Amino acid sequence: MNQLLSVPSQVGLVLRAARKSAKMSQKQLAAKLGLSQNRVSELETDPGSMRVDQLLAVISVLGLELQVQTRGGSPVAGSEGGRGEPTAGQVEW
Repeated sequence: MNQLLSVPSQVGLVLRAARKSAKMSQKQLAAKLGLSQNRVSELETDPGSMRVDQLLAVISVLGLELQVQTRGGSPVAGSEGGRGEPTAGQVEW
């Protein structure tokens, strides 16, 4: 899945689509993240309430990755490594 995001509400839509594509319920995703189903619902409807480390944990569980690139261009130099991603257990919610 490749998705261009330009506003926070699009993040929630992408997370919901990825969760559904993985055939995962909000409750199942919540269990993997150590959250309540209600909090997962909030993250999908109001992704602006999520910190970056939380976003990275959610996308990791969903099998996604975040890539930053210049508009219409290639990935930003130095961003290819992708090492040290937080796991759900390392994130403070």
